[in-house]
Amino acid sequence: MAVEVKIGVHNATRELVLESSDTPKDIESTVRSAMSDPNGLLDLTDERGRRLLVRTEHLTYVEIGEPVERRVGFGTV
Repeated sequence: MAVEVKIGVHNATRELVLESSDTPKDIESTVRSAMSDPNGLLDLTDERGRRLLVRTEHLTYVEIGEPVERRVGFGTV
């Protein structure tokens, strides 16, 4: 299952988007922990193992989607 996470950053025209294999609760906990430190760094890892690091002072929002199971194939609807 994958959870889509969208992150808004100050002075950036586009949001950062990643898909995580973590649960929404784990992602929220990571964000809250990073935000509690005035010099915090949000550190998230996507499904492919790539890390995304953003200084918390530059965050405008973090949107955490619901877990979605991937469907592959021509017969899926």
